[in-house]
Amino acid sequence: MNNPIRRLAVVIAAMFCALLVASSWIQFAQAKELRDRPGNRRTLLATYAQERGALLVDGEAVARSETTDDEFKYQRTFPQGSLYSHVTGYYSFIYGAGGGLEQSADDLLTGQSDQLFYRRLGDLVSGRRPTGVSLELTIDPRAQKAAQDGLGDQRGAVVALEPKTGKILAMVSHPAYDPNRLAGHDASQVQEAWRELNADSGRPLVNRAIRGDLYPPGSVFKIVTAAAALSSGRFDENSTLPGPERLDLPDTSATLPNHDGGACSGGRPTMTQALETSCNTAFGWLGLQLGGTALREQAGKFGFGQAVEIPMRATASTVPEQLNRPQEAQAAIGQYDVRVTPLQVAMVSAAVANGGAVMKPYLIAQKRASDLEAFGQTAPTKLGQAVSGDVAAALTRMMTKVVESGTGTRAQISGITVAGKSGTAEHGEGRDPHAWFTAFAPADDPKVAVAVVVEDGGNAGSEAAGGKVSAPIARDVMKAVIAP
Repeated sequence: MNNPIRRLAVVIAAMFCALLVASSWIQFAQAKELRDRPGNRRTLLATYAQERGALLVDGEAVARSETTDDEFKYQRTFPQGSLYSHVTGYYSFIYGAGGGLEQSADDLLTGQSDQLFYRRLGDLVSGRRPTGVSLELTIDPRAQKAAQDGLGDQRGAVVALEPKTGKILAMVSHPAYDPNRLAGHDASQVQEAWRELNADSGRPLVNRAIRGDLYPPGSVFKIVTAAAALSSGRFDENSTLPGPERLDLPDTSATLPNHDGGACSGGRPTMTQALETSCNTAFGWLGLQLGGTALREQAGKFGFGQAVEIPMRATASTVPEQLNRPQEAQAAIGQYDVRVTPLQVAMVSAAVANGGAVMKPYLIAQKRASDLEAFGQTAPTKLGQAVSGDVAAALTRMMTKVVESGTGTRAQISGITVAGKSGTAEHGEGRDPHAWFTAFAPADDPKVAVAVVVEDGGNAGSEAAGGKVSAPIARDVMKAVIAP
């Protein structure tokens, strides 16, 4: 064989090897990635040809598959419309699964999860077509409806948790949307709905409860500051703090004022009184005494810095790494660059309610096979211990005073002791503040912890305060759980 032919043979052999490697890589290494790509129409058609598992709330389907007479065989429907939109997410033959459990639990709903290996093996042996499992959720429908009605046409979010287990009892984000508009089989209508939702300045597809642009927490963060102070051993709930009209910030000519412009409790409040009246100067002073490291470490014990999966991935809340002295005072009252999700704020209250133990939040209670057999019940998981039982008890007493006679009186429930904290968070010059409230009840045997944020003061605008705007929403959600 002469040299030119030999070289040609080598080139052809190399090309065949490259083709073999490329095709093998696509079929094996990239198979899952390509299959799971949202716009993969072939995969979507295949999944539409089998029944997808339902999402169940108190035994009622809030997402289910119904048979059709078109090429897709099944149509995904959401009977409650926008009420559960950020829990369920959407399922579209054009845009795939997104937003909620439809995306994060897709492998369970389609029956392809590794958790279902032995069940899939049984289907293979018996010749049955594999079906997805249905998911029974932790949501309390009464709490979900109370949160939806409470927010109304205001932008914001509500999260309610069961403190002892981490079950998510309510999760509402506004603006909401109707996932049925994205689930139809008319391509032009689905595309028009997609364009409208993405063009909406209110960003209805964003789940504000766990993602999106995180919020400054304002004074609800004072629970974390109080926890750090009590845990330091240097202060107790009766310690007297300076509470002047304005706190001089070190290294600057700026001062930190109180919201009403006056001194707190004659300028010498106890720590309980400072939380009760939400005294900025007292808590700013505490921030200076504790330092940024102590604030950040205490926040971390409550779950800050952790991206929790519920199974949707929640964005981690943050306290800045580097704080100068004035920033330490501002961070202590939940301002400067402290940023949170409503889920994280609910976790703080839930941990206090649970004797200091932080439980992992979760949405899926258990799974159900096509024959309705229940399996795979979710076991509560402890993430850590934020504070000691004694510190949690002291914080509970302090938060109870907030609702009894402080800034949170609108969260009172007749015959039930409620512990809570209001917050009014500034977030830009010329913009109305966000209104916060977080609470748990009953204070002596907690069944529910809740966090509410109403953006830009909601309908109250510049007159907004957490105790005025968000406390009644939190009250109604708690009542729905403990006194339905």
